Amino acid sequence: MRRRTFISASVGSAAAGLAGWEFIQSSTKAGSLTRSDELPSGQRLYAGAGLAFGTTIKVKLLHKDQRQAELAIEDAFHEAKKIDTLMSIHSENSQVFRLNRDGRLQTPDPHLLLVLEQARRLSVLTDGAFDITVQPLWSKFNQAAARHSLPSSEERLNARSLVNWKNLRFTQDQVSFQQSGMAITLNGIAQGYAADLALSAVRARGVEHALLDTGEFISSGTRTPGRDWVLGVQNPRQTDEYKTALQMDGRSVATSGDYETAFTPDFVHHHIFDPATGDSPLELASVTVVAPTGLLADGLSTALFVMGPDKAMALAAQLDRVDVFLVDKKGKVWKTTGLHELRA
Repeated sequence: MRRRTFISASVGSAAAGLAGWEFIQSSTKAGSLTRSDELPSGQRLYAGAGLAFGTTIKVKLLHKDQRQAELAIEDAFHEAKKIDTLMSIHSENSQVFRLNRDGRLQTPDPHLLLVLEQARRLSVLTDGAFDITVQPLWSKFNQAAARHSLPSSEERLNARSLVNWKNLRFTQDQVSFQQSGMAITLNGIAQGYAADLALSAVRARGVEHALLDTGEFISSGTRTPGRDWVLGVQNPRQTDEYKTALQMDGRSVATSGDYETAFTPDFVHHHIFDPATGDSPLELASVTVVAPTGLLADGLSTALFVMGPDKAMALAAQLDRVDVFLVDKKGKVWKTTGLHELRA
């Protein structure tokens, strides 16, 4: 399911211009658990990794008791994997897969209904820029990419005709499409929701300080007393450089960019689609959103990418506790004043 990880998380000199700043380490391997030396507070920093959304997800947290730390990390992984299993577009056992295959789904899971409702609200908020029914476009471009080409104009037009969030209907009893051939993808929202659930599970174990990476980042507390969790936002054209570093403040952070799955070397065609055109938006290279929840940050990062810098900045200004960092294809940056950037 994972479509991107655009917020790089590493340590040291690889962060060009940010050397010496403390980032969450990305070297933790799936299935592993590491711990730091005991800190003055009597706590240790525990780090664990697991597999979900087709990638490695990570949890870091502070705790005095190793067993409780292990249980908290296990609980976080369980919540993330539950959402992956439920909403994968590839697994035949997922409800989303069955919906796309059959055109309808009986007895949808409450988690799926919640995400569908939030997706609908985002579609209304963004005047359709966020639309989970773009999956037919992804399928056509992905199939063409396997042939080292792009879809024909007719193929794009046919796929575009199937995209309309208003033609997805759902109740507590059933989810259905109003047009044959439709399909959805929740890749632009599910990982953020998984981060929200995973953090709730960690907190339920009494953990106050944690940073979770499900493909979107969410935090609680601080890395150590007096030192915030810090994330580096990748330069969309230089994988070993960062455009800025963000101090985590309890909000979630998500980034959408044109470089994770590009169908052409010039990044003109990629995995993010404008429902109005049936092709990729032309202005932005990456959009980072800081928002109160992972679900909102995840969905907005896709929607604002589609909307372009002017409309994105205007919408962000209207939303409570939402900040953005935008980079266009020429490297120009737009950002809101509420970002907590780490200064060199």
